[in-house]
Amino acid sequence: MQKKEIGLPNHPFGGIKGRIETIDINSKALSKNLLGDPSSRTVAVYLPEAYERTTSEFPLLVCLAGFTGSGLGQIGWKAFQETVPQRIERLIFEKKMGPAIYVFPDCFTSLGGNQYINSAVMGNWSDFLCEELVPKVEATYRIKKERKYRAIFGKSSGGYGAIVHAMTRADIWSGAACHSGDMAFEICYLNDFPGLLRALSPYDGNIRAFVDKVKKNKKVLGGDFHSLMTLAMAASYDPDPEAPYGIRLPVTSDTCELIQDRWNRWLAWDPLRIVETKTGRDNLLKMNALFLDCGVKDQYNLLYGNRRLTKKLESFGIEHIYEEFPDTHSTIDYRLDISLPFLFKAMGQ
Repeated sequence: MQKKEIGLPNHPFGGIKGRIETIDINSKALSKNLLGDPSSRTVAVYLPEAYERTTSEFPLLVCLAGFTGSGLGQIGWKAFQETVPQRIERLIFEKKMGPAIYVFPDCFTSLGGNQYINSAVMGNWSDFLCEELVPKVEATYRIKKERKYRAIFGKSSGGYGAIVHAMTRADIWSGAACHSGDMAFEICYLNDFPGLLRALSPYDGNIRAFVDKVKKNKKVLGGDFHSLMTLAMAASYDPDPEAPYGIRLPVTSDTCELIQDRWNRWLAWDPLRIVETKTGRDNLLKMNALFLDCGVKDQYNLLYGNRRLTKKLESFGIEHIYEEFPDTHSTIDYRLDISLPFLFKAMGQ
């Protein structure tokens, strides 16, 4: 009698054939952050199986985690999901791409995340990645050192970091993949301010008192995560070293009305605004590979910003791939099955 298969969800059992090492980077770029976060950062490095069998040099791909995430989380076990290294090895086994070195930096902050740009409050994260991380891993491992062999990718805040680096640091990166990245700030951020003001209300609008209370709690409550995220955005896009934790908001505390000059500082970091600048366009035109996608059910409404950006890219003659898929913002690592082979191929491998 034929044995009946049980319809259980698939889980990727088994380890990886390559290996993962960690190195620490003592960062000058992060040393003066006003949050008091450590400037020494752990970076996980995935070395493919071929690294041990050859003396070849390999391309470099850097993974940026989403908000509340860390590169260290990308290599950790997940129920019914592949880790990123497991996914990489499957794609190599399926002959969709070849081996490369992947780097997973821990860029977590005490506000819960990172946008990977320079900030007087959060730290100079763009400098950390470009001026410290890349030289360090290239000096430590057999990595092809030309920019055409470097790419950056991520999802959500990590996707934002990837597209902004493509727009600002084409001297370092030749390829970028932005999965569901933050853009069209008036759509994805403005609606967060009323909820944040309600969260601050019990503390008379005092940001320091709110953050200190969250830090003292035994766990971070769900609503507090979202409030911290909005505060982190303020500390990234419009840092104020004179304010509590370097954070000031672009809205009035009583009526939630926009303070236009402050909001303009946020908008200057919107990819839809950066692409309108000559610097942004010139950097993008140097990209050998540019990939964007977003789910049509994205609960943060990032779909509309991504559609706007791809229209602008088309109007400026900037080559890219843009895709939409029938899913939300959450648990979409499977989209790496498309972007990673695309980036690898563009490196001429």
